[in-house]
Amino acid sequence: MIGNGIDDEDKWLAEGIAGIQHNAFYMHRAMDSNNLREALKYSAQLLSELRTSRLSPHKYYELYMRAFDELRRLEMFFKEEDRHGCSIVDLYELVQHAGNLLPRLDADTVMDAVDFVLQNFGEMNKLWVRMQPQGPGWVKEKQDKERKELRDLVGKNLHVLSQIEGVDLEMYKDTVLPRVLEQIVNCKDELAQYYLMDCIIQVFPDEYHLQTLEALLGACPQLQPNVDIKTVLSQLMERLSNYAASSPEVLPEFLQVEAFARLSSAIGKVIEAQVDMPIVGAITLYVSLLTFTLRVHPDRLDYVDQVLGECVKKLSGKAKLEESRATKQVVALLSAPLEKYNDIVTALTLSNYPRVMDYLDNGTNKVMAMVIIQSIMKTNTCISTAEKVDVLFELIKGLIKDLDGTSVDELDEEDFKEEQNSVARLIHMLHNEDPEEMLKIIYTLKKHIMAGGPKRLPFTIPPVVFSTLKLVRRLHGQDGEVVGEEVSATPKKIFQLLSQVIDVLSSVQSPELALRLYLQCAEAANDADLEPVAYEFFTQAFMLYEEEVADSKAQVTAIHLIIGTLQRMNIFGVENRDTLTHKATGYSAKLLKKPDQCRAVYACSHLFWIDDQDGVKDGERVMLCLKRSLRIANAAQQMAAVTRGSSGSVILFVEILNKYIYFFEKGNPQVTSTAIESLIELIRTEKQSDHITPDPASDAFFASTLRYIQFQKQKGGTMGEKYAAINL
Repeated sequence: MIGNGIDDEDKWLAEGIAGIQHNAFYMHRAMDSNNLREALKYSAQLLSELRTSRLSPHKYYELYMRAFDELRRLEMFFKEEDRHGCSIVDLYELVQHAGNLLPRLDADTVMDAVDFVLQNFGEMNKLWVRMQPQGPGWVKEKQDKERKELRDLVGKNLHVLSQIEGVDLEMYKDTVLPRVLEQIVNCKDELAQYYLMDCIIQVFPDEYHLQTLEALLGACPQLQPNVDIKTVLSQLMERLSNYAASSPEVLPEFLQVEAFARLSSAIGKVIEAQVDMPIVGAITLYVSLLTFTLRVHPDRLDYVDQVLGECVKKLSGKAKLEESRATKQVVALLSAPLEKYNDIVTALTLSNYPRVMDYLDNGTNKVMAMVIIQSIMKTNTCISTAEKVDVLFELIKGLIKDLDGTSVDELDEEDFKEEQNSVARLIHMLHNEDPEEMLKIIYTLKKHIMAGGPKRLPFTIPPVVFSTLKLVRRLHGQDGEVVGEEVSATPKKIFQLLSQVIDVLSSVQSPELALRLYLQCAEAANDADLEPVAYEFFTQAFMLYEEEVADSKAQVTAIHLIIGTLQRMNIFGVENRDTLTHKATGYSAKLLKKPDQCRAVYACSHLFWIDDQDGVKDGERVMLCLKRSLRIANAAQQMAAVTRGSSGSVILFVEILNKYIYFFEKGNPQVTSTAIESLIELIRTEKQSDHITPDPASDAFFASTLRYIQFQKQKGGTMGEKYAAINL
């Protein structure tokens, strides 16, 4: 039945359009012949096609517009007095009998046209509001369709108003907008109010909206409580933002009409009037206002902070945001300044920024903290004052410490590592050339990260230590210009701070990391000519080794780090150096596995022969280390024979041979050609033993070593003469 009704309506519309076209043809022909009477006759017949009640509002409007277009041509014809030689007064007398035609042509002024459209708009809107769907399902569906069509026609009236020539800003401000808003407010229908407010914003020029902002915004709190006014206002602010961005010349107009103040006030009134507005709706409005502010008044940080402050007021008294949409809007609110200014330092000056972040749940707080860090890294922004560092680390506290009892153990391991590595990278972006301010930054940093707990500190303490060591080296490089008794940023004071910071690691079960950092500090103290400080850091490292490093692999790594660092030290006097080297060789010989002992002991030989230092060339003690490593290697072979039935590889002997060759070249008198020949013979003998397991790697290493000796022998010169004494 519905289908047949639609087909009939299309047929009736087609008949009506055909009738209009037929009469229009003869009307045009009459006008071309200057036959006014015939033109009026066919015009009246054309209009008679509008006398029908069989069409829906949408179809009827289509028919009406066809007739309207033809009458516009007749109107233009009548206005061309010179063409038909007849005055307007004579024409008026002529058309008195055409009652159907006269009301449609008697629009001598723009105001008449405006009044006509406004009246039509009002009547159609009232009809639309009254048309409530009712009855059986199929009837209701048809009524719904007709109501939507009528709604479109109501909106088209506003579009027509915007297109009428002569409707300037003054007429819009004094007549059009007040009457349209009166109709919208008085209709009391939430669907109609939302649709028509949206139509106003879409069809009229941006300049008109800006100049009538007070009236337009004043209507918003008068709308029905359930009207989606947040979307209307958001669209209005977006239109105005785009208008401001279109040309710098229009910006003074925004200041003149106090656009920000009016929008801010209107949003407050709307939120107050709509007491049931969800929190997400209010925050959405503030996001739109902030976006508007950042585009129109980017230099007014006080405006930006004011918007954030209004959001804080709305959020105050509420628990953490649970609703995901509201949370997303808060994140959008916080992200907007970062994206606009591309500089976290600007955001750090906004007093309400951290207050808004406090309302995020723990998970979202961390997401926002990561956004902030990524912004800093992307723009390579340097945070240069302790005050800003303090604000920044308050913002990202969700990554720095546990919030509200949330345990680190509950976190995903990969996510946790990514977060903490981001914080570590951030620490390197905190810098100031002034030593005093840099030291304040470090103290501020220490205050925040020390609350991180045992799982976070291993990630965050190392970058703090290295940033602090940079400061130490910078102070030393200034040749005492800054360092003095009256200055707090002295190397000694900074090393005391470093000792306190690293000591925390040993208490959170990270002794190997603490040991590495102590050695780094010892090297820095060496460069700063502070022997007692360097010795103290070595002492701390040895204490950790003795008391905390229990794993055998960790011990091997630690002892080689100690040996390597000690080898690079040049500040120690004889007594201190002897004490430290004695400890290093002693610990090397006590490693759990014989091969590890052997390698650590021959590594210690380098502690007694350092090329670039006078006085640290003790050939005898070098030889003692090498011989001791040989004994350990031999013991390892015997142990292997007992436990596994074979004496294993000769790799340790080949490694020791290479140490012999190194010191032989360096001129150690204790390492003679005879000693080298004896060791080569020992290796050959071991290789021929029945108990040796074939080892291609050690065989290749040995063969390569012999080729090197042969090469040196053939090379000639002083070194060639030395190697000539070795009989292969």
